Amino acid sequence: MSLTIEFCRVGDINVPAPAHSTSGSAGMDIRAALSEAVTIKRGERRLIPTGWRVAIPAGFEIQVRPRSGLALKHGVTVLNAPGTIDSDYRGEVGIVLINHGADDFRVEPLERIAQLIVATVVQTEVVVVETLDKTERGSDGYGSTGKK
Repeated sequence: MSLTIEFCRVGDINVPAPAHSTSGSAGMDIRAALSEAVTIKRGERRLIPTGWRVAIPAGFEIQVRPRSGLALKHGVTVLNAPGTIDSDYRGEVGIVLINHGADDFRVEPLERIAQLIVATVVQTEVVVVETLDKTERGSDGYGSTGKK
């Protein structure tokens, strides 16, 4: 399946367009639109610009997810993962990174910092009722599915 999504460059930094790294990649890598490196100290979070705005078709969203290599090697991840870019948003895409690692982390100009996943969205109608149907699990919550 293929979908065309329009990206529009923002700012003066010539950031490569988001792209799938391989033919089997689910996500498109997106890069940091930085003119110089930015340091994220241990425990700190930073909003990193990408240099792109996007027009997502109605009925879709783009989910912002961490890059596994940054997470494994440096403890750096997307703070609100998965973040959502709504179809009616037209501002610059920014990535909120947090450093959970043991050392400060330098985000280099044009470094791949996150991946974008296109997903369908189902708008729902909320119906308020007095009771819900019963299920075998019922109201058993956290950790309850491993009891048996």
